[in-house]
Amino acid sequence: MSAHAFDVDASNFHELVLEKSKHVPVVIDFWAEWCGPCKSLKPILEKLAEEFAGRFVLAKINADQNQDLAAQFQVRGIPSVKAVFNGEILDEFSGAMPEATVREFLKRIIPSPAEELRAAAARAREAGNPGEALQLLAEASKVDMANEAVRMDAADILLDQGELEEAKRLLDSLTPNTRMDERAQQLLARLTFALGGQQGGDAAELKARIEARPDDMEVRMQLANLYIASGRHQEGLDELLDMVRRDKAWNEEAARKAVLAVFNMLGNQGPLVAAYRRKLSSALN
Repeated sequence: MSAHAFDVDASNFHELVLEKSKHVPVVIDFWAEWCGPCKSLKPILEKLAEEFAGRFVLAKINADQNQDLAAQFQVRGIPSVKAVFNGEILDEFSGAMPEATVREFLKRIIPSPAEELRAAAARAREAGNPGEALQLLAEASKVDMANEAVRMDAADILLDQGELEEAKRLLDSLTPNTRMDERAQQLLARLTFALGGQQGGDAAELKARIEARPDDMEVRMQLANLYIASGRHQEGLDELLDMVRRDKAWNEEAARKAVLAVFNMLGNQGPLVAAYRRKLSSALN
């Protein structure tokens, strides 16, 4: 048994397949002693497991001796190959395949070096190390300059850190098609609110100005931007709805559009969005 290819049965399946698949793709080869095609496929898989040196691991399961596992994976015939990542089947094929075809299969399931760096950056960010995450994303960008997801990841962190100009530069570099992506739209909305929130001072000052001039819609918009940029979404939405009630048409319906931008930024779901959709509908009628 090598570090990259090993026999698996029910006793070690959880550890060697499910747990390991949280970190690297696991290719399961269901085989049997009597199966002729298995004998031609298995050496190919073993050779490639060694060649790829840990970018995937090969779990060899004797289907006759592990019928429960074979049933769990709905194996209908052998050899049957299943690629598992994070406990989920990514791809599969049945029957003996030539080496070139198996290589194409592996290319589909193995993350590119840039994607591996993205995953490492996500772990660093989750661990509270945004600086390390940005360094890893910079490396990923060098590996694959066309990978726009890397730029969105970096922009997301930069927005958290208040580095708005650099975040804007990255988001402005996205292609028109990518800018229409849901995640890109959410990041662009965050950037818009953050930039707007920089313009009018602190919340206390803005509220004092509104008390003096209740119909000053520009100041109300600045306060809403400030609330939303700082994560106070409900307060920001309340301010925007008040603006809609006061003057729906102001600045080409800017308040209504801003409410929809907040919904988009929050993923258009959740109890807050549902509640404020109803409030917006009421304010418009």
